[in-house]
Amino acid sequence: MIKKIFFVLVVAVGLVGCATNLDGERYRSVGPTFNLFDFFNGTVRAWGLVQNRGGEVVQKFEVDIRGTVAGNRITLDETFRYAIGTGPEKRVWKVDRLDNGEYRGVADDVLGEAAGSVYGNAFRWSYRMEIPVGNTLYEVGFEDWFWAIDERRLLNRSYIQKFGFDMAEVTIFMERQ
Repeated sequence: MIKKIFFVLVVAVGLVGCATNLDGERYRSVGPTFNLFDFFNGTVRAWGLVQNRGGEVVQKFEVDIRGTVAGNRITLDETFRYAIGTGPEKRVWKVDRLDNGEYRGVADDVLGEAAGSVYGNAFRWSYRMEIPVGNTLYEVGFEDWFWAIDERRLLNRSYIQKFGFDMAEVTIFMERQ
């Protein structure tokens, strides 16, 4: 009986923290400061890949992003092309900058509203969506982190999470054109 209890405790402790959870406050004083509207206003080209839990590349893609700013809203029109795997061909984000400096956004394939915050050179963007795997749709959470490298380039890491676990990771390099 003691062995069973010990085993359950070890498994429970091992499962805590299985989802990536970064602390944005660590990036507040890191430059260059990221400005979502400045970076995406115009044309951005991106290259990315998706890796499953085992690290295997299951998607490789390019994205052309056209950003248009109107007041406190930016519209991001994304067009995807896949070299490996499949996925959405288009996504249009409508992102609003709120008075408190936070961001809220919607896209047709996103469940509800996305929320974002800037932390120095980093930007956190969180949302939920359904993604197809085979013939099944899975509701997952996305924790996107963008880090400005300079005024023209940034790196994006997305952690796709289900039941408190990272199920896949997306790495994207973006460059203003």
